[in-house]
Amino acid sequence: MKDIQSTPSLVALPIDQVGVKGLTLPIVVSDKLNGSQHSVAEVDLTVDLPAHWRGSHMSRFVEALENWQEELSYQSMKNLLKDVKNRLEAEKAHIEFRFIYFLNKVSPVTKVKTLMGYTCRLVGEMDTSDKPKFLLEIKVPVMTVCPCSKAISEEGAHSQRADLRIAVRLCKFVWLEEFIDIAEAAGSSPVYPLLKREDEKYVTETAFANPAFVEDVVRNVGLALLNHPAVIWFKVEVESHESIHAHNAYACIEHSKD
Repeated sequence: MKDIQSTPSLVALPIDQVGVKGLTLPIVVSDKLNGSQHSVAEVDLTVDLPAHWRGSHMSRFVEALENWQEELSYQSMKNLLKDVKNRLEAEKAHIEFRFIYFLNKVSPVTKVKTLMGYTCRLVGEMDTSDKPKFLLEIKVPVMTVCPCSKAISEEGAHSQRADLRIAVRLCKFVWLEEFIDIAEAAGSSPVYPLLKREDEKYVTETAFANPAFVEDVVRNVGLALLNHPAVIWFKVEVESHESIHAHNAYACIEHSKD
C-alpha cells in the first residue's frame, strides 16, 4: 500500500515535535518502602520530522509502547527512547510520563495511616548521540502561615495550602521520597489526608510556630537541592493559594551546577 506519510511535504518546513499524546497504560514505579508500586500513567511520545517528509507514522508510537516493559527505570526509559527513535527514523525522541505516586502518610499524633498521592512527571529525551536526558518533577502540597500576618495580629494569622513543584536533573538514582521529604520540611507544616482532633491541634500549633513566606519555602528547598550530591540542575516553584488575598503568591529558583 502507498505510504502517504513518506511522500514529499506540501510545505518544506521541519517539525520539532510530532506524535501522540494522552495514551494511558499501567506502570511500575520504584518504592523505597515496598520495592515497587503499581500506578497508571498518561504518556506522550513525539519525534522530530524532517522538512521532506509529509507525516509521521502514528501507529509506530503505540507499537513501541506495547513492546515496552512497564517498569519506570533509567534503562527501560533509555530503551524506549531508542526504540521510538529507530521506529520513526528520527534524530530526536521525546517521551513524557505523568502519574500519581502514593505514600502511606502517618498522622503526627494518632499515627493513622492513609494513602496520599503526589503528582509526578518524568520526561526523557534522546538525540543522535543516543545519550538520554531525564527530567523528574514532583508536586507536593504544604501548609504556610504568613509571618507578616502573625507579626501584626494580636490573635491568629492567615494560613493556606501551597503547591511546591520540584523539577530536577540527576546524575544517579534518587528515591522520590527524598524530594517529598525535602518539600514537606520547607513549609510551615506538611499536609495530611486524614487528621483527628489531636492531630489538627499538633499541625496547627506546629505551623504557627514556623511561619514562612513563599520566598522562605523556595529558598529552603533550593538550599537542600544545592547540597544534594545527585542533583545537577533544579527548578523549584512555590505557589501559595492565599486565603485572604485575591491573588496567589509565587516564587521560583532555577539553578544549574554545571
